[in-house]
Amino acid sequence: MQRLLDGLVQFRRGDFEAHRDLFKGLKAEQKPHTLFITCSDSRVDPNMITGTLPGELFIIRNIANLVPPYRDTPEYVSTTSAIEYAVLALEVENIIVCGHSNCGGCAACLQPEETLEMMPHTRHWLELASPVRDRVLREIPASDPEAREWMMEQANIVEQLKHLTAYPYIYQKMLRKQLTISGWHYIIETGEVFIYDRYVDQFLLANG
Repeated sequence: MQRLLDGLVQFRRGDFEAHRDLFKGLKAEQKPHTLFITCSDSRVDPNMITGTLPGELFIIRNIANLVPPYRDTPEYVSTTSAIEYAVLALEVENIIVCGHSNCGGCAACLQPEETLEMMPHTRHWLELASPVRDRVLREIPASDPEAREWMMEQANIVEQLKHLTAYPYIYQKMLRKQLTISGWHYIIETGEVFIYDRYVDQFLLANG
């Protein structure tokens, strides 16, 4: 805890002072240009990866960077409501779904169901990725766990992009060229980011 408290002091004396005018301008409103949907993993820092400042990214984080399929529901839906707010209220211009290497959520999907027996809410949440899991288990043999991991992470990103395009208001904005969506695969140990190209159905290195 003390490390966090020391960080508060360092922020106030350092980064805040260096960007005082920026924070003053952000006092009344935010106008982010991008909705960044990524994993809750502590190793993923959206602002560091993209070189952005406060006010530029509206960030949604959850286990395995999942986007629930669009549906009308009386339930409390955090990710869905945040997407709705970003697109309709903040009018972001871009949506990025950013997965990453060595994703614990994706790895858990590939394990036997009883692995998450003590975490029922996590297990239920990861059911959103079951179509991807089933495809990976069907197409990649158990003898190649690294290939399974890689495919699970990348195919999961593509699946979430499909979910996004099924949101009516997103689809309409895309048709009017008011909104673009993109899928990124961030490699933690190298800093590389691969971006999905739907025309060739591959992730291509963007920052080599």
